[in-house]
Formats: sequence, C-alpha cells, structure tokens
Amino acid sequence: MTTKIARPSLRVLVAGGGVAGQALAFWLTRGGHRVTVVERFPDLRASGAQVDLRGQGIEAVERMDLLETVRSRLVDEAGVAFIDSSGRPKATIMANTSGKGRQTLTSEYEIMRGDLVRILHEATKNDTEYVFGKSVDGFDQNAERVTAHFSDGTSGAYDVLIGADGQGSRIRRALLPEDFDPYWRVGIHMAYWFVPRIASDTTIRDTYMVPGGRQIMRRSHNATETQVYFVLREESAEASAIHRAPVEQQRTFWAGRFRDAGWQTDRFIEGMKDSPFFYSQEVAQVRIDSWAEGRVVLVGDAAHCASPYSGMGISGGLVGAYVLAGEINRHADDLPTALANYDRVLRPFVDAIQGEVNPRILRVGMPVNRHAISVFQNATALACFFRISDLVARFSKEDRGGDWQLPAYTDAHAA
Repeated sequence: MTTKIARPSLRVLVAGGGVAGQALAFWLTRGGHRVTVVERFPDLRASGAQVDLRGQGIEAVERMDLLETVRSRLVDEAGVAFIDSSGRPKATIMANTSGKGRQTLTSEYEIMRGDLVRILHEATKNDTEYVFGKSVDGFDQNAERVTAHFSDGTSGAYDVLIGADGQGSRIRRALLPEDFDPYWRVGIHMAYWFVPRIASDTTIRDTYMVPGGRQIMRRSHNATETQVYFVLREESAEASAIHRAPVEQQRTFWAGRFRDAGWQTDRFIEGMKDSPFFYSQEVAQVRIDSWAEGRVVLVGDAAHCASPYSGMGISGGLVGAYVLAGEINRHADDLPTALANYDRVLRPFVDAIQGEVNPRILRVGMPVNRHAISVFQNATALACFFRISDLVARFSKEDRGGDWQLPAYTDAHAA
C-alpha cells in the first residue's frame, strides 16, 4: 500500500491587494495554503489608468481560466495616432488583433486596472482573507516563522511574508541596506488623470509631441471618461521630488510644465482640478540582486518593476505571482528551495522585459525641438504607409517577454 504524504499548509501573509497580490492569493489558495491579504487602503483599490496584457501575461490569465472574463471588460482602443497641434493624425499604428506575433503600441488586451483588480478579487474573495485599512509596518523573523507588526498595533505570526506592495514597497525597504537605491531611472516623469469625454474623443489613442521633451496622450475608456497623460523628459531634483509632494503641488507642477503646449492642453489642465483620480510618478525600474531573505519575499513591482515603457508591467506581476506560488506549492516543506527556484526560474524573464526599455529609444520618442518632432512623425508616417509596423508585429515570433516559457506547475491549475 502506498501512503500519500500530505504537504504542509502554510500560513501566508501578502502585503498589498493589487494585481500581483491577488494573483498570488489565487494560486496559493489552490495549493491549499491559508492566505491573508492586507491592503492599506480602506477598501479595494479598484482604480487607476489603462493597463494591458501581453505575451506570457496573457497565458498566465488563461491558466487562471479568467481570459474570457477579461475579454468581456476590455477597453475599445483600436490603435495609436501621432497627431499635430490641430489634432490631425500624421501617422496611425493599429493594434495587432491577429492573435499571432507581437503586440503593437496598443495591445489586443487593453483593460482598466480597476476592472482587472475587481476580476481577481471576485476570483479570490471566497478563499482568501482580505483585511483593508491595515498595513505591515515592520517584521521580525527566525528560522521557523515571520512575525508581522501591523499599523493598528497588532502582530501576527506567519510561515511566509510576501511583499506585493508596489514600486515604493515598504517591505523591500526593510530588506535592503538603508543606503541602497533600488531604482534605475530613465529621466522621464508621468502624470495621469480623468476628464469628461467629448465627441471628438475617439477609440484611437492620440499622442501629441511638444517641444521640450514633452508628450500628451489621450485615450478614452468608456462613454463618459477620457484619460489624460502628461509625460515629461526632465532630469532635475524638482521633477524627482514632486511625486512625493501633496497632490495640489503636483497639479501645479504639471500645469506649469505644460500650460503652453497647445492642442487641448487647456481642457486637460482644467479637467485636472475635478478629476476623481490623479497620479504622478517617475518612470523607473526596480533592480535588485535578490527577491527574498529568509521567510520574506517580494513579488510584482516590489521585486522587479519594469516601468510602463516595458509594456509588461502588469504581465510581469501576473507571471511573477504564478511562478512564486508555483514554487511554494511545489516545495511547501522546503521554503528556501522554493524561493531560490523562484529567483532562478523568473530572473531570465525579468531581465528580458526590463531590457525592453532603452533610454536612447525613449529619447527619440520625446524630441526636444519642432524639427525633431517633424522628422519622427514623417518617419512614422512612412513606416505606416508601407505597413511595416503591422508586418513586424504579425510575423514576430516573440512578444516582449522573449522566448521564455511559462512553467507548468501540476498543482497550479484553476479548479
């Protein structure tokens, strides 16, 4: 007679209830573990701008049996237009909807972050304990457990603590030396918010280049709202510091940098005042040599933020959660091996998606004078005329994650 040895059920604490944190809860609960997700916001943070799925991220969602649900909530964005100051398109690159090859500037799977968060929450809420309005302020660990100290003064013991708390991760800050800077910066800053939609806002994303290394993007995600993005190429202490300032100071900074930009700038700045959502950030990657120490491990942007320009931020978080959970599920009785395998398996993928971001190419896309803008637009128009971007996308064998294959975990298939 063969005796089946039961693997241990771990008590897991996940700090952060965003995309990576909830995807991790999805897979870990299916591995038989008891998962608690703590989120510092008072309720589900189902907000944010438009995100996309690409490459291995699409496959990760498909393995969750959630791809059709995602399809039902997609944003209708047909492509990207580069426009002049009158709003006339100079070149338009359409999405690759063939189901093959590489995604273009617009993915086949464009979705609002809030909708993706809600989909993941619906898929995990019955098996996961969610605690809102609470954060991990610190932790202690030994060979047997990690004790988390919460913002409400309480503490709790867990088998593993996972930091899924984003690009500015507090868990990561506690793991790294005090003087270590985990950020790889590209000299670009971004702010985005919502304004009321008007009749001229189409399903094509408008991209408007402004002298001085500035860019404005407009994209509409539903019948009543339009997203506005101000992007700034600037390397200054003021620009880097503004993202930590009060929101009113952030708005003043961005309005001042763009007030003379033309096109619909006045409309966008005016709409900034009443927007229900406003976010300002420096475009940066998180690059660290190790994602784990003892019984504490990082996932998603906390571990390896690839930046919006990689096109793989959300996909990277979903893939990282899948791999981390898969290794924990496989080696629940040997956490050091699980976490070492997580790093070994995922690191090549992370290197590939982070390597997609080339500061030199980004600078080409954010010209500093009108002549350079004209050269960029004419070259893009010529490429579109000959359908070069469409052909490259359709016949590329790999998307932005390269040829890295999503591992198969026998215990990680959706029920």
